[in-house]
Amino acid sequence: MAPVAATPDEQVVLGEEIDHVRVITLNRPKQLNAISPELVYLLAAYLEKWEKDDKAELIILKGAGRAFCAGGDLRVFYDGRKTKDACLEVVYRFYWLCYHINTYKKTQVALVHGISMGGGAALMVPVKFSVVTEKTVFATPEASFGFHTDCGFSYRHSRLPGHLGEYLALTGARLNGKELVVVGFATHFVSSEKIVELEKRLINLNSGDENAVRSVIEEFSSEVKLDDESILNKRSIIDECFSKDSVEDLIKSLEAEANKEGNGWIGAVLKGMKRSSPTALKIALRSVREGRNQPLSECLKKEFRLTMNILRSTISEDMYEGIRALTIDKDNAPKWEPPSLDKVDDGKLDLIFQPFDKDLELQIPEREECRWDGKYENSPYAVPNRAIPNSG
Repeated sequence: MAPVAATPDEQVVLGEEIDHVRVITLNRPKQLNAISPELVYLLAAYLEKWEKDDKAELIILKGAGRAFCAGGDLRVFYDGRKTKDACLEVVYRFYWLCYHINTYKKTQVALVHGISMGGGAALMVPVKFSVVTEKTVFATPEASFGFHTDCGFSYRHSRLPGHLGEYLALTGARLNGKELVVVGFATHFVSSEKIVELEKRLINLNSGDENAVRSVIEEFSSEVKLDDESILNKRSIIDECFSKDSVEDLIKSLEAEANKEGNGWIGAVLKGMKRSSPTALKIALRSVREGRNQPLSECLKKEFRLTMNILRSTISEDMYEGIRALTIDKDNAPKWEPPSLDKVDDGKLDLIFQPFDKDLELQIPEREECRWDGKYENSPYAVPNRAIPNSG
């Protein structure tokens, strides 16, 4: 079915072609540019078209309004809870797209002004040049609502220094623009008042030459110095506590450190973790730990399995309960099942990490000449009347 014609204000992704420059604007400002099925479809179409277009050299990606991208639209997940695999297509398409963003052949610049969380951050962290400001806010808060660290972040977090990745995955802690540059999730820090002028200069540069693009961005960028209160100054404690083998031991370690002078900040960390889904915490820790020994393609395939099993409530309905408490009823009082870490069945966790049948896995192209193959519409999932088994 062809997309229904829309005015520019209504289109969820805007694409502009300016000689050798292409500009993508995520255009759901009222929803903080949250990822929707239509947004994923259009974004993938633009990126494929422009990678294959010899005239396109530089891709600029930005968000309309006060957010870059707030991640997946949780209401889409929640509204699909009673229909079997209602969200399979958008999940498949986005994880497949994540691989292509990570391996894109043209020079990309993300102008990340405002919120960039979860799947939204997957549109900024992998690109060649990721520009953040003093208003940028990053987080992977999935465990807090019963989900898991996805969109390639079991790969990205596992490659951060020490055990910072486990900390970010399990606590949903926020990083600001300066901190993102320090950990390597962004390349440049630019004052928000200069972002519009920077975009103009990049368009006028009219080239995808990496050295030229870097030179322009560096004219606008500032040297980064961490604030004294930055969580990154607590790395020794984070590495000690988040190196533990289990979530239970990790929490015990944090509790021991919290009693020491100067460690008042740990109280809020513990409070947040203890309010999160016990099942989700265990999934997140295992997934990031496994990610240390997995290439990006395997991390994305694993995350696809986890997401589909969570959406299918294979072992728990915590994600739907978490979304209900966070965004539907907004009572912030989720009733997790099971309610505590000691009641989470590790055997059931094994179940949702199990590979699917080969043809039902996320199809990551293995050969360069076929790199845009494996689309959802060519997968068994899109074949009418094909029985898709639950993992449970």
